[in-house]
Amino acid sequence: MRRLFGGLPPEVMVLSAVAFAVALGFGVLAPVIPLFAESFGVGAAATGAVISAFALTRLAFALSGGRLVDRFGERAILASGVGIVAVSSALAGLSQSYAQLVLLRGVGGVGSAMFTVSSMSLLLRVVPDELRGRAAGLYQGGFILGGISGPAFAGPFSAWSLRAPFFFYAATLAVAGGIAVAYLSHANLRERPEGSAPEEDRTGLGEAMRNRAYVTALFSNLATGWVAFGIRSSLIPLFVKEGLDEGTGVASIGFTISAAVQAALLLPGGRLTDQRGRRLTLTLGMALATVSLLLLTFDETVTGFLLAMAFFGAGFGLVSPASGAVVGDVVRGRGGTVVAAYQMAADVGSISGPLVAGWLADEVSYAAAFGMGAVILGLSTVLATTLPETRRSVTAARAR
Repeated sequence: MRRLFGGLPPEVMVLSAVAFAVALGFGVLAPVIPLFAESFGVGAAATGAVISAFALTRLAFALSGGRLVDRFGERAILASGVGIVAVSSALAGLSQSYAQLVLLRGVGGVGSAMFTVSSMSLLLRVVPDELRGRAAGLYQGGFILGGISGPAFAGPFSAWSLRAPFFFYAATLAVAGGIAVAYLSHANLRERPEGSAPEEDRTGLGEAMRNRAYVTALFSNLATGWVAFGIRSSLIPLFVKEGLDEGTGVASIGFTISAAVQAALLLPGGRLTDQRGRRLTLTLGMALATVSLLLLTFDETVTGFLLAMAFFGAGFGLVSPASGAVVGDVVRGRGGTVVAAYQMAADVGSISGPLVAGWLADEVSYAAAFGMGAVILGLSTVLATTLPETRRSVTAARAR
């Protein structure tokens, strides 16, 4: 563990542990939410609304969460956000009606917005320029490992009770909040070296939006949300069943390959981001992700599907640390609203991606749906090739 996090501020390990605990609990809960909603006698559309309520309130509150970070600091908002999700999840497990469940999941979305914005803002703030890609990779790795581990416990918990996963999620959130309070209360928030600004000098959202590197990071996160969080979750299982005429086992193998490759490349991708710069890593990652969608578009075979999922994991294993590092390079001081807008881009993609891709799959074909995703990823690749390098030591070396 020391070797893995060696040279990084201790806050990186703490935030990665918090991310793992949160993702582990959600991985247990996520498969059960539709079943629990159906137990109230509602249909498929109403069941989907429970999931949408969380996503929509998270999106709607993101900028407000960023403003809270700017005003009260990352640590206070992180602890508050985790606490809101924990309490709302425990109460959701006690829901006696469908309306209560929807309301409480919506409240959970508010807390999630506070947590995600504050934790990433804190991560980018405490890590120096030359380590930011590696830190972002480890942080994202915590989410991925937790997300992989969680579903393994979902079956036993749901067999016992459909309410049990809500309480397990609340417990893992309580652990995450406890870790944050215990180990982040004395986080080193001294401003970064290399000409960092004083605390009162912060990067506003308007200033960031005039920065082409930040806009590129926004679009890459939109593309990530559209494909990695949207199409992968909503469309690929249906494609395997209807397009490939295979069972859930093939889909599970594909998801496992994707997650394993992505987890394996997050740390090397972070090192590449720090050593060779953000532009190279982001361009390579987006190009690999584009190849994955092109394979799904033109090769409707099991072999093509499994190969596409490997490219999928490789691409986003490089994209995640690179795009996050770009945002960290742009931000001065507390970057609540800047980070919030970056997170919102992924949420917009994850909400709109399944809707557009689902419509294309129903009205045209799965190939058309995947092709649309390939176009979005291709555009992001083009933007990445023209990204102004934001890693200061790289630009300084090129100037000599």
